[in-house]
Amino acid sequence: MSTGQRTGSIEVRHLRAFLAIADEGSVTRAATRLRVTQPVVSRTLAALEKHLGVRLVDRSTHHLALTPEGVAFRDKAAAAVAAFDEALDPGRLRDWPLRLGHAWSAFGPYTTPLLRTWQQRHPETPLELLRIDDRTAGLTRGEVDAALLRGPVSAPGLVTEVLFTEVRVAAVAADGPLATRASLSLADLTGGAVVLNTVSGATTLDLWPPGARPAATLTVANTDDWLTAIAAGRGCGVSGNSTAQMHPHAGVTYVPLDDAPPLPVLLARRDGPGHPALPRLAELAREIVAREQRERPGNSLG
Repeated sequence: MSTGQRTGSIEVRHLRAFLAIADEGSVTRAATRLRVTQPVVSRTLAALEKHLGVRLVDRSTHHLALTPEGVAFRDKAAAAVAAFDEALDPGRLRDWPLRLGHAWSAFGPYTTPLLRTWQQRHPETPLELLRIDDRTAGLTRGEVDAALLRGPVSAPGLVTEVLFTEVRVAAVAADGPLATRASLSLADLTGGAVVLNTVSGATTLDLWPPGARPAATLTVANTDDWLTAIAAGRGCGVSGNSTAQMHPHAGVTYVPLDDAPPLPVLLARRDGPGHPALPRLAELAREIVAREQRERPGNSLG
């Protein structure tokens, strides 16, 4: 297990040990992953908890679990380790890519113009578009430098900017009765189950008024499973219009929703120093949205 710079008596190896325990759900498996003994991992975790003054891991049950403090600390530890590793990567010192995360649908219809224009103007800084099934598309964990997110984001330590809004659509089984409708209302979807992507999706039951919510819900963890469940007739879904454009599916029909509020598309970054190219990315994103909407004033983004 590698050592690292110290913060008081704490080193990067303490964070690596904690993250390995969190990922593996076992001190024994974490030790195997880190190629050290189990007592070493236990002592390292204990030292970290003593330094922080909180219990990070609950050892009182048969199945190891993170405490609420451990869950909150996990993202911070992951971001710190990622930043440390990135700073010591000699390849990134020469060509430091700008990593742009998204959970689904990226930048909608503006995705290709953004990537092409960036490559033309800033060939010295590769722009990497990464899909990460996470509510902040890996941003809070330090896996990306910025993220394109949809819907309100409550994660602390993030700075967000609304780039545009898009109309919402219902996603229904292509062979179902709702697929033949020219448009739908939220109430039309309450008779059966609604499929919710609880990991990275922006739709929750709060979209419906209290007392008029769907009869049942089916939860999934990513866009692929969401589409599969809808195509199989297990329920319907709600998403932004970009989903219809970026994720066509033979078994799914997208129908406009008349009464759903528009879905904001955000550019998010962590609060504090970040990749030096972030201001240029934000500027280009604004430029492309303004240009495309000017050239296509009748688009259906909202």
